[in-house]
Order: sequence, then C-alpha cells, then structure tokens
Amino acid sequence: MTRAIAFAVLISLPAQAEEAPPFASFDLASEPVLADPHDLEIGPDGRLYVADKFGARVAVFDPETLELVEMLGEGFLPGVHDISFGPTGSIAIAVTGVSAVALYPDIDALKSPPEAAVSAPRTEGALLHSNGDLYVTAGGVGTLMRYRDGELLGAVGSHMGAHDVAEGPDGSVWVADNFNRRLVRYSPDLEEIQVINDAKYGFVGARYMDVTDGGLLVVADQDAHRILLIDPEETPEGRLLGILGDGSPGLGPGKFDDPEGVEVSGNRYYFADSDNNRIVRYSVVLN
Repeated sequence: MTRAIAFAVLISLPAQAEEAPPFASFDLASEPVLADPHDLEIGPDGRLYVADKFGARVAVFDPETLELVEMLGEGFLPGVHDISFGPTGSIAIAVTGVSAVALYPDIDALKSPPEAAVSAPRTEGALLHSNGDLYVTAGGVGTLMRYRDGELLGAVGSHMGAHDVAEGPDGSVWVADNFNRRLVRYSPDLEEIQVINDAKYGFVGARYMDVTDGGLLVVADQDAHRILLIDPEETPEGRLLGILGDGSPGLGPGKFDDPEGVEVSGNRYYFADSDNNRIVRYSVVLN
C-alpha cells in the first residue's frame, strides 16, 4: 500500500473517535498460508476453524501453535465468509458465492459437499444459536433472518451489507451492521434492543465480532485496521475499553491489515489478519 493510500485510510477515521489503551498483547502469528481469511471459531474438538474466502475452504489450525493442520471443503465453498458451531456440534457456513448458508451435521461431514442449505442473498454471517435456531445476515437484501429446521421464521432490519451475527451470554443477537457503521442488538425473537453507533468508536467498517462470557464486544473494524473492546452495558451507547491497532495497515505486533474474524477463548483473542493472509493471537497475562 502506498503512503498516499495509507494516509487516506487514516484521515477517513472520524475526528471524534476516542483513543483507548491496548487490551491484550501480541502473542503469536501463523504463516501467511491463507487467502483472505474471514471469521473463525474454535470447534468442539478444540481446533481453530477459519473461513478462508478465496481458498473456498475451511482451514483448520492448532490453536496452541497456529500451525495449519488441514483444509476442508476445498472447492465447494465459494466466497466462504463465516463458520458457526451449534450446541450439538452441527455447523453452519455462510457461503457468499452461492448466497446460502450450508448446513452440516458434524465436522466429519465437512469433507464432502453440503447436503442441506438455506437461502440468504449475499450472506456473510451465520449463527447457530443456543436456542437451536439459525440466524443469518443477508446483506444483499439488508435483513437479519431467523430459521428453524430449515424454515424461515422471520426477518428484520435495514442492514444492507451487514456481516457478522453473534450471540451474547444473555441470548441476545448482535449484528455487525457494516454499511451503517454501527452494531445492533436484537432479542432472539428479533425485537430491537440496542444500537451502538456513537462517534467515539470511529467505526469505519465493523465486519466481525465475538462476545466474551462477561458480555463485552470484541469488534474487528476492518477498514480502520483496528480491533475494539466495548462494554455495551455501561451506558446506552456503551463504553470503549480498549483498542488494538493504530488505524494504519501494517504487519507486526500491534498492526493489522484489514482484520476481519474474531474468536475469544478465555484470555486469548484470535483474529483473521485478512490482507496479511494469516491468523494472529493476542493474550492477556493473568496473575
């Protein structure tokens, strides 16, 4: 990236955006073996599963060493963006290239083409909720969709281009509403609860997120090359607790180039450093 382009990215950040300290330290990075990785999640077998967009596959990593273990679904997951594991080990994968969410009964089934799917135009986010329902962002039509046993129960919102959908510890459903530069919270029945879009966050392109066991939001603001830690409960607009990244693209500790995926596991944070084609891990040192 040229200096002129990098400068343009920097000045695109709203002037009102607040500063905050880092909330974790760089720990480890994988080799750049991926092709624009997007969201990621630790599976029931303890391995890290990554939606590898341009590879049209799911990459599997050892979360301790960040070494690539295997590739699954190669060739039949075009434009894959998101992967979600359900409470029983079932899997939902947002396959943007075919505007559908592919459904698998278990990890072994990932070695073959999917046998079931639900329609969602330009989907980029999928969540198998603890209540057993499937929530999907359909960015092509701007809605959050709710499925049960393959049947559409409802759709809501004005979320053109929305990416991730994530579950909070209370069962609420969060949407990373990218084009509108905000986060929106719904009840499991799709009733709007909260909108977070205050200028202090300086959102440019919030894509993917995860929610900690304590309800904190960890949000990848891709176009700002930053990761934000937000407490949504402190005020109606929430509180900014910490930031990783300095707003300019780069490679190395404390730097990201278009970060997308987020996975929180205890005191560890895994991020898809997308344009660097790798996975990075940050950690909080516990006494």
